Amino acid sequence: MGTTVEFSGTVRRWNPDTPGGLAVVDVPDDCVTQLGGRKQRRVTGTLNGAEFAGSTMLVAGGGFCVGVSKAALKAADAEVGDDVEVVLQREQP
Repeated sequence: MGTTVEFSGTVRRWNPDTPGGLAVVDVPDDCVTQLGGRKQRRVTGTLNGAEFAGSTMLVAGGGFCVGVSKAALKAADAEVGDDVEVVLQREQP
C-alpha cells in the first residue's frame, strides 16, 4: 500500500531556455512530506485522469517536481502551460 497525494499544478519546462525537453509539474510544499521528502523516486498516478508513471526530482532553490512524458501529456490532453490535476502515489518501501 502506498501514500497518495492530490494537487493542481501548471505544466512547465524543466529548463525554460531549452525548446522541447522535459516537462514537469511542481509539487506543492504540503505534499512533499507525504511523498517521503525531497528525494528522487519513481511514482505512479494520474494526470487529468490519465494514468502515468514518472519520477520526482529536486528543483534548485528548494522546490520539488514530478516529470511528465510527452506520452503522458498527450494522454491527459495537456501541454506546457496548461493547469492539470495530479494524483501521485509513492509505494511504501
